Amino acid sequence: MNTRVNAFATLAEPPTFTTKAPKTEKPVEEETIARIAEQNNFPSREAPKARRKQRRYKTGRNRHLGIRATDETVENFYKAADARNVPLGELLRLALDALERAAGIP
Repeated sequence: MNTRVNAFATLAEPPTFTTKAPKTEKPVEEETIARIAEQNNFPSREAPKARRKQRRYKTGRNRHLGIRATDETVENFYKAADARNVPLGELLRLALDALERAAGIP
């Protein structure tokens, strides 16, 4: 009774398995995809359009100053920098200098 029963002893030939043919994909038009996405309010994966031009200045400034501000304040700050054609750090320096002069601080 120490022998094991061969489960495949009654099979004359082992079964053969075949793979299914791959499904053919039907191409979907880009316009259809865009229409369905718009109907279901799906966001686009495209990068949002830049609102203002990129600022690239080599100023030697290497310190970060992170502050919280309202949208209106940030927009005004960017407008002032654009009007003077200066980097944001330079505008901050000019504003602090003007504040010191107005307060009479030497």
